[in-house]
Amino acid sequence: MDFKDQIKQHGERVARLKESIQTEEATKTALILPFLQTLGYDVFNPFEVVPEFISDIGTKKGEKVDYAVLKEKPNGGPAEPCILIECKHWKQALTLHDNQLLRYFHVTKARFGVLTNGVVYRFYTDLQEPNKMDEKPFLEINMLDLRDNQVEELKKFHKSYFDVETIISTASELKYTGELKVLIQQELTHPSDALVRHFARQVYGGTLTAKMMEYFTNLVRKSFQHTFSDQITDRLKTALGQEEMPAPQPVAADPPLVPNVDEKKEPNIVTTQEELEGFYIVRAILRSVIDANRIVHRDAQSYFAILLDNNNRKPICRLHLNGSKKAITVFDENRAEQRHEIATINDIFLHSEALTKSLLAYEKPVTL
Repeated sequence: MDFKDQIKQHGERVARLKESIQTEEATKTALILPFLQTLGYDVFNPFEVVPEFISDIGTKKGEKVDYAVLKEKPNGGPAEPCILIECKHWKQALTLHDNQLLRYFHVTKARFGVLTNGVVYRFYTDLQEPNKMDEKPFLEINMLDLRDNQVEELKKFHKSYFDVETIISTASELKYTGELKVLIQQELTHPSDALVRHFARQVYGGTLTAKMMEYFTNLVRKSFQHTFSDQITDRLKTALGQEEMPAPQPVAADPPLVPNVDEKKEPNIVTTQEELEGFYIVRAILRSVIDANRIVHRDAQSYFAILLDNNNRKPICRLHLNGSKKAITVFDENRAEQRHEIATINDIFLHSEALTKSLLAYEKPVTL
């Protein structure tokens, strides 16, 4: 199993166990130590991972950081800390305010600090001032929302690939790219006046009064949504067009059979291209939560069902696309149906949150 599969398997473990974890120590044991093991470190070897790491800071004696990952010197000298890790309970917000991680960073030779609650991992270094940890992380990993590009960056912290200079060389780009993505997301959902004016002036020659600004703010927001929905739909269509068609089966030369009049005729069910596109949209929405291969479709006369694990008792949603009015039916945590009309299959994206809740209703935490 390669690293990508291992870290995604750990993400599934986090989703499964987190609700049953009540304390910070349990968070460390059930979520954070297995994460370090996935990165290739022997958590039971004090020459690799030191719990309750102590390094006196000025007049403050005996302060501890939860874990220090050690690395031997190239010349064979004693191992030194390369990563400091501060842990919180999985429900606790991550904040650096008056945190030991900030104080420890400048008195040790560690180049990286990690603040985590077992679900989210924030990686810090000293890009702005030498030996002073930045206030903003250069990399943030959410185990419940793993992205392929983030997994590749996380792989650099694996014991087998760990190299300080390699990570530092890409940390600056990661940090600013991450901050830009946050700003872009904010603009997509709540366009700023400056952005709205930038676009409005290119399509509207009149005066941008307060009323017109409100009008164009709504238009810009909708235009962003439609543009990205169209791009995703185009990609899905391309993917569907590239799927290999099954090889034609040879037709037997047997004489035609006379139908038995007592047999019931099977309903004529035809899966349409639009239904398949809807299925791929749902799978695209949920693939960050669960292995996409576990999401399957099953067509029926009156609806197009999308199921978890090909199990009729685990419906995620139903698509109604063949009538005069299109609709999607989702299921809440009590398995109650909630039907919503949609204008086009792109409107499925508007129900992403409901689809995720429907899926997670079946992924209950295990009882330890």
